Amino acid sequence: MFPTKKQIGSSQQSDLTSPPELSPAVRGLRSVLDELSSLLEKAPPNTGPRRFGNVAFRDWFRLAEDAADDLLQEHLTETIERHAQDSADRKRALIDELKAYLMGGFGSAQRLDYGTGHELSFLAFLGCLWKLGAFSDGEERSIVMSIVQPYLDLIRNLIMTYTLEPAGSHGVWGLDDHSFAPYIFGSAQLGPPIDSDDFTKPVPTEGSLPGSPSPSTVAKKDSVLDWKDSNMYFSAIYFINSVKKGPFWEHSPILYDISGIKDGWGKINKGMLKMYAAEVLGKFPVVQHFPFGDLFRWEADPRAAANQEKSVHAQQLHQPRSKEASTSAPPSSQASGSGGGTVAPWARTGGGTARPQMQSSTGVPSTRAPWAGSQKPPAPSGSGTVSTAAPWATNQRQPPPPAAGMAPTKAPWSKTDGDRDR
Repeated sequence: MFPTKKQIGSSQQSDLTSPPELSPAVRGLRSVLDELSSLLEKAPPNTGPRRFGNVAFRDWFRLAEDAADDLLQEHLTETIERHAQDSADRKRALIDELKAYLMGGFGSAQRLDYGTGHELSFLAFLGCLWKLGAFSDGEERSIVMSIVQPYLDLIRNLIMTYTLEPAGSHGVWGLDDHSFAPYIFGSAQLGPPIDSDDFTKPVPTEGSLPGSPSPSTVAKKDSVLDWKDSNMYFSAIYFINSVKKGPFWEHSPILYDISGIKDGWGKINKGMLKMYAAEVLGKFPVVQHFPFGDLFRWEADPRAAANQEKSVHAQQLHQPRSKEASTSAPPSSQASGSGGGTVAPWARTGGGTARPQMQSSTGVPSTRAPWAGSQKPPAPSGSGTVSTAAPWATNQRQPPPPAAGMAPTKAPWSKTDGDRDR
């Protein structure tokens, strides 16, 4: 998607308003998306009261699922027949695998939501077709502009029609409630031109296409309107502005912070790729629903053992419980002086780090603030410093009994049998 240098002083840009010539496979997939979009008329949204997503989305999803087999066979006939090799079983298995990734890209009919995991499923669907040889080298631009962008348009239509909830959103502290891909492709559209004769050279990580808008213009609605039809980044920003109210910096602080980068769209694209690897591909809640088959197989990575040792989840889930953690009562304070700090049952008595609290439902360590230290607070010293403790947890002696001849003070209602006659 990066612009390419055609000759000195000119470059070939990736503009959504002028896509390149489409191959039969790209035109076929475009037709698949168009026919799935037309099914919206057969599944109007439910007008009854609801709290979250519209249940009519399940009707659309069922219609799309029923039509998916015929659509794939009709518009991807050459690719499917070439790999089926006149085998009905192989053809059926291939269609089922492609259908799983395709339908996984339209959200969850059960939860009525959509997120980056579903977007990843559709990208995997395109990856399957690439591995099957449906596309030719050099079709990357047409795939993004003529398949990915229409797919995003369909998704936004589904979100608006059926009010689909964000799947696994971080709220305002997430990049986007639903999508991530348009920010990668859109920033690449405005990146510095690359040499089309030598793709082995690294992509520039700084700079912008001459004449491109400044990253700061994404916070200006007028500029977003000017660029939304030609750039995927601005198209995604326009959709956010249409569904969210208030200042841009308030409802999208991450995107607002990114708009302040001074090193150009190349720097933004590099950061987006790193963020996608960490926040989408590197998050178990996102990839746990990713299906594996013959085209994308589950294979052991020889580097997985080394990476697993560095994983926070692996360290906490597979670490043997210490003796202090297995006891039901907290250990007694070893500090001298009056009073002692309350110690959690899972805290270590040594100088090591405290064991994070485990969630009973998932077994995953609870999230800690980034600024939280790894060592527990120091134990209270005996030099007159008293730790904070509950009033009933004091170690001081109780008051002495009353002196001889002096009756203890009693509440009026606590009379004994002998006192009632007085």
